[in-house]
Amino acid sequence: QVQLVESGGGLVQPGGSLRLSCVASGSGFTINVMGWYRQAPGKQRELVAAITSGGRPDYANSVKGRFTIVRDNTKNTVYLQMNSLKPEDTAVYYCNAVLIPWSVHWGQGTQVTVSS
Repeated sequence: QVQLVESGGGLVQPGGSLRLSCVASGSGFTINVMGWYRQAPGKQRELVAAITSGGRPDYANSVKGRFTIVRDNTKNTVYLQMNSLKPEDTAVYYCNAVLIPWSVHWGQGTQVTVSS
């Protein structure tokens, strides 16, 4: 079984930066894709960024040029560097991992609030 634990959320002013981290723990698993999703109040959960085991990233249009996803396969860790944050980035951010054989796992979520 895989457990995902996020950290790094918090309160930041517009224009500020935060870095989220997610560590996958457990044994006997192989991770294919790791990613970050977010869910704002009253809205559906949406993909923010994802990265394959080979390091190929993909981003939502709303965060391109501001967010960067990086993965360390040796540590089963994925990071999301968020710059130039906007109030509309406020949401609970969830780490996601897709394993081989296919199964999907989620972290517990970390709150990101962008407000002055």
